[in-house]
Amino acid sequence: MCYNKTFTKGEKMFDYNDEEDSLFGGSPKSKYFDVIFNANRNLVEEALSNNLKRITVLEHLLQERLSEGEDIDSLIQNYVITNMDKVEQDLVDAYINGMGDILTQNE
Repeated sequence: MCYNKTFTKGEKMFDYNDEEDSLFGGSPKSKYFDVIFNANRNLVEEALSNNLKRITVLEHLLQERLSEGEDIDSLIQNYVITNMDKVEQDLVDAYINGMGDILTQNE
């Protein structure tokens, strides 16, 4: 599965690059990676492992519900293109929640 793809819809690009937020010293994405790179390694490994486990389970569940020959990557790409705003907002929320989960355990 390809998660690093850049999706397009018309002329608009969807590349997960947030504008830097001067109020918080960076975008949720950049702050998330600050936390990932500076928090306790064991906590980060556990959080990332849990995320990969969740992705794997969701892929299996989705594959079981797809017709034979349907491609998960194409389904994801089409969903992102047709629901770009929702996906962008949910991704920001995921960065914030992931950061919060690690920080609360890192104290």
